[in-house]
Amino acid sequence: MLPTLADVLALDAVRRGSPRVVAGADRLDTRVRWVHVGEVSDIAHLLRGGELILTTGVALPEEPDKLADYIADLAAVGASGLIVELGRRFIRELPRAVVESAETHGLPLVTLSRETPFVQITESVHARIIDIQLEELRASEQLHEVFTELSVEGASPAEVLTQVSRLSARPALLENLAHQVLACETAGRDTGALLANWEARSRAVAPHERTAYDPSSGWLVTMVGARGHDWGRLILLCEAPPGPRDIVLAERAATTLALGRLLERHQESLERQAHGTIITGILTHAYSDPDEAAARARAVGVPLTGRKLISVVLRLTDPTDTALNLQAQLGELAEATAAACRDAKLPALVGALDQNRVGVLLPLPPRTAAETALTSLAERLRTAFATPFVLAAGSVVESVRDVRRSFLEAEQVAEAAARQPDRRPYYRLPDLRLRGLLHLLRDDARLQTFAERELGPLLAHDAHRGGDLTGILRTYLDAGRNKAVAAQRAHLSRPAFYDRLRRLERILDTDLDDVESCLSLHVALLALESFRREIR
Repeated sequence: MLPTLADVLALDAVRRGSPRVVAGADRLDTRVRWVHVGEVSDIAHLLRGGELILTTGVALPEEPDKLADYIADLAAVGASGLIVELGRRFIRELPRAVVESAETHGLPLVTLSRETPFVQITESVHARIIDIQLEELRASEQLHEVFTELSVEGASPAEVLTQVSRLSARPALLENLAHQVLACETAGRDTGALLANWEARSRAVAPHERTAYDPSSGWLVTMVGARGHDWGRLILLCEAPPGPRDIVLAERAATTLALGRLLERHQESLERQAHGTIITGILTHAYSDPDEAAARARAVGVPLTGRKLISVVLRLTDPTDTALNLQAQLGELAEATAAACRDAKLPALVGALDQNRVGVLLPLPPRTAAETALTSLAERLRTAFATPFVLAAGSVVESVRDVRRSFLEAEQVAEAAARQPDRRPYYRLPDLRLRGLLHLLRDDARLQTFAERELGPLLAHDAHRGGDLTGILRTYLDAGRNKAVAAQRAHLSRPAFYDRLRRLERILDTDLDDVESCLSLHVALLALESFRREIR
């Protein structure tokens, strides 16, 4: 960043001349791009703006009105200031016309009461400018390497902000144009305090430049996106005015974020990423306490405190066979779910949990029953999203601390329901009955022992012979032990099907006409399905 006029006046080469500001004392923060020595009165047309002019005044006109025009011309071309050495043309002070014109046109005006070699001033200031430019160049090169690597690796916004915060030792935030926080790296600061009343605070900071420092808030703000197609702002919280390296850092990070979004057009949106990160953080205990999770959720427009919370998991029941298409379908399902929540006026966190599931954390509005909210969400979502899916919900909990338990329950219900969906609007644990109970007990060694005792010989037979008598048994039991119906479903003649049933009886050493034996085998088959996590 270029030095200010105040920085120039603080240089030893200038201080030896006993400088005194006689006009424009409130504009000493003006940046100095270059220093130019000029004794002619018509110098203005040779300048490009940002120059600090040094003169003894020996060639300036006598007439007060022409002196005033000289000052006006310098201000008009954007000169950063005028330093006049007294003692040659002007002995003890400048003419009133010069001072008044400088005040009128906002041009900082400084006098030197002692003779000072101008070459020392120009050398000092130009050395300072060149040093700053070299510093910016070195910083730019270093940051270019860091953020190029992040771009190549396809780093997420959270990963980019982590690097920004590490390199600057300052909190960094990414928000959208609605002033909702999409990603946040606190640099050790309290998250709740950092994000408190965020939207109102952010709206109050509206610099006109694409990158600018706001002294009142201490924010360094840079726009993110292509010019004319901006979609967010990167904010660096600075306790002191930022240096050149901070500005380069913010702008380079913004470029990386913009490029990342261009590369993610066919992936989930940044909002879904932000929501998914918060949900995952809650489930993995990544946040230091529930208040931090609540603060992050509030910053994206989803209030969690003071409300009952219900977790929802959505799974596709007929996904496409390629990972790329599955990812695209899940992205579409997540966006459709977020739209359905907005349409139902239900603020919610919506994001992908993994490659197979979409998670929703739904804060229930006051006096809204869980069943009402789930029904409204399911109806809107099924209208907007054609691909078959199941919507499963966990128990209603009172605080963020219990959300993980609710999500685990919803995940178990979704996995079990996806095996045999029956087009219900949504599923909860009581809807699964025996299948749900067995699914909850699937990790119990006693249930595993029971299933192995009942079906072990049959599974071993199929494994060694390459047959599917287990499927025949399942078809027979699903048909309510009606042999004719079961034979038809198995696409076998009755004699052939009856022959397989006799083989089953020999292998299992049981009577398939006995109701209790068939009930035991049916429970074992359901338990076996709960052990196998793949969707059939």
